[in-house]
Amino acid sequence: MHHGWILAGKRGIGKAAFALQAARELVAEAGISQPAGDHPDIITLTHLPANKDEEKKKEDGKPYQLKRNITVDQIRAMQQRLNTRPTLGSRRAIIIDPADDLEKGASNALLKSLEEPPAGTFFLLVTHRPGRLLPTIRSRCRVLRFPDLTDEQIDMVLAREVPDADKQTRAAAIAASGGSPGVALEFVELDLGKLHGLMVQIARSGDPGFKLRGMLAETMGARPDRQRQMATIELARSVVAREMEDVNRQSIPGMVHAHSELVRLAVQFPTYNFDPGLLVMEIGTLLTSFAASREPANG
Repeated sequence: MHHGWILAGKRGIGKAAFALQAARELVAEAGISQPAGDHPDIITLTHLPANKDEEKKKEDGKPYQLKRNITVDQIRAMQQRLNTRPTLGSRRAIIIDPADDLEKGASNALLKSLEEPPAGTFFLLVTHRPGRLLPTIRSRCRVLRFPDLTDEQIDMVLAREVPDADKQTRAAAIAASGGSPGVALEFVELDLGKLHGLMVQIARSGDPGFKLRGMLAETMGARPDRQRQMATIELARSVVAREMEDVNRQSIPGMVHAHSELVRLAVQFPTYNFDPGLLVMEIGTLLTSFAASREPANG
């Protein structure tokens, strides 16, 4: 089996859960008992707590902030472990989640391991946007793409995971999910229903008096955490993508600009320090420009 795999698909589609299950299958060997919890031959690299204070919050079971990138020090520490033999068998699996957020030095360091992988070592790179990976990393891996789920499948997930959510909330979560059950669950957990309604209203009718954008900022909150900010960007992308399905083709070029700018915000967010107030106003303005571009189709 090839040693390097890119698991590509939308955020929240189940790639990380698949990576962990696949890693357990890869390292398991007949006749060797496998632990039910953490496995010594599965190394997972992901975002660490932002600083010592956030580490303490994590230890205390409190919400904590993460670093924006997976660092080169994490990759080098992993490479040091690759110099030793696996603990239980002859194979080892490395999960990087998400590989999109490797800092530049980390990407270059990882490339060396992908070029000359130790025997029995497998790399599983979870990625929401494969285009952010170095071309040299992509060229050394095979790609496994995860398709979007249907509305019916997402509804089943919501019914199982958040049975107390009412029918209207579930319908809005499905519409905003873009085919991702994780995004749909986040929609319910972060109570994004009002934000979604305002975004749809702006995208369809515009906001000439700035009233709706003010309501959008108020609903977003004065000090939203990074998870809520990122969810708001993704929500706006889903609204635009959904609304583009029902417009005249002549209107699409102008709408593509609004969507591409929202994609830019999503790509920049992990490494940029956006002011939350300015961020939500920019999102509102992009939705307003989207509404303006569809006027010929409505006229």
